[in-house]
Amino acid sequence: MIVLLIGIIPVRIAIAFSQTPIPQAIFTLGGGPNREKFTAQFAQNHPTLEIWVSSGTRPDIASKIFREAGISDERVNLDRRAVDTVTNFTSLVADFKSRNIQHVYLVTSDFHMRRAIAIATIVFGSQGIAFTPVSIPTKNPPETWLHILRDFGRAILWLFTGRTGASARTLIHLLASDRSLV
Repeated sequence: MIVLLIGIIPVRIAIAFSQTPIPQAIFTLGGGPNREKFTAQFAQNHPTLEIWVSSGTRPDIASKIFREAGISDERVNLDRRAVDTVTNFTSLVADFKSRNIQHVYLVTSDFHMRRAIAIATIVFGSQGIAFTPVSIPTKNPPETWLHILRDFGRAILWLFTGRTGASARTLIHLLASDRSLV
């Protein structure tokens, strides 16, 4: 059953690509003002696309970055629900579906892109949303396969349960950072 359900994802992505070959929105994973700055510049070349930034820089700073690039506030959606990379996707997928968005530009740093693609394949692909990766060049080494596999597993957990494991992960980090609680 699991293999069958996951096996359908590439088909759903292919259908979304064929129905909507050109992205309909820009989706940026938060992670520092450089991502918003890159997205603002990228959006200048795509003036009809809405911009979605998931848990990025503080809203006042992000809004200023986009305004300085000549991007109107009406185009920019600053969503603060996500607490990590997996929830960047799971917190917005229903919003994209409700707006009939079937294809997005996926913007994140180059070192983070493999993990973002792994999560997007499961979360967006399962909902019939295609994505076109757009990497922001950095000098950072790629993330480890352990990080990628962990979050790929969390995306699969979300697919079957609707939960990402983020609250358990947060609790573990809190306990690990305060050894007096352990």
